[in-house]
Formats: sequence, structure tokens, C-alpha cells
Amino acid sequence: MPGTFDEFVAERLDQLLRYATALTCDPHLAKDVVQEVLLRAQQHWRRIEKTDQPMAYVRRMIVNEYLSWRRRRVNRDVMLAHAQLTDISPTIDDLTSRYDERQAMLGRIVRLPRKQRAAIVLRYYENLTDQEIAAALGCAEATVRSYVSRALATLRADVTRPAPKGGLHHAV
Repeated sequence: MPGTFDEFVAERLDQLLRYATALTCDPHLAKDVVQEVLLRAQQHWRRIEKTDQPMAYVRRMIVNEYLSWRRRRVNRDVMLAHAQLTDISPTIDDLTSRYDERQAMLGRIVRLPRKQRAAIVLRYYENLTDQEIAAALGCAEATVRSYVSRALATLRADVTRPAPKGGLHHAV
């Protein structure tokens, strides 16, 4: 486990950016969120590095920053084009149905309420338990199960409807 803040960032920056991109569905917003979090984490690194899991602590900071980012920018609209969503993984011309399904699912996930989206990303992208997700979101485990259940129900219902073409307009 890295000891200094610089070592932590050198080892974990790519992972933090991928995580934030999956959470926000916007690579540009993800960079902003991670930058804000790392600025604050650097100021409090002595306390953070003494925790059992500094990565979990920073991940929680990212979730909190993402959830509060929208409150600070209520009047700003952000266009989330499918091209931006592909920044989560390398961009290649892939015409298979698997790629299309993945893009359609990302389009559906981006429309979920932010706490449901966070719970889905933490469960299926970060592979966290209900207890870990509850700690990251600052809620009860039962609430996590509710968020995940509602999100999955919405995603299942949306499978019968096509994802929007072109870009997604999403208020941030």
C-alpha cells in the first residue's frame, strides 16, 4: 500500500478516473470530480493514510463529490454523446451486437437517478458488497438494496425501449 500521497496517486489515478467515469458517465466531469477530490485528499492525507483502506476513503469522497456536484451546477446542461460514453474503454470500430448492447445499457444507466446509478456502479463496476456500498453512500444496507432493486427494475423495463439516438441531454 502506498505511503505518500504522490505514491497513492501514481498507483491509483487511472483506477480513480475509470471509476469516476463509470459513475458520472461523462469523462470530462469525471476528471473534474477526481481533481477536486485529490486536492482535498492531499490536504488531509496524514489522516486518510491512517485509515484501514485509503482507497475506500477516497472512493467515498468521489461518490460524495459526484452527488454534490449536481447540486452546485443545477442550471447547467451537459451533453453526453455516445462518443463520450465510449471513453470508458478504448475507442474502436466494433459493429458487433455486444458493443451495441453495451452502448444501449450505458445510455439507460445515465438516465437513472444519481443515487441509484451510484449504487449500480459500486455493485457491478467496483464489485462492492451492500455494506461497502452503504458506507460509500452514507446510507443503510436496506437502502442500498432498494436503490439496486429499483435501478435494475428500471433497466429491465427500459430494455424493451431503445436508448436515445445521438446524444443524451442530462442536467448536471
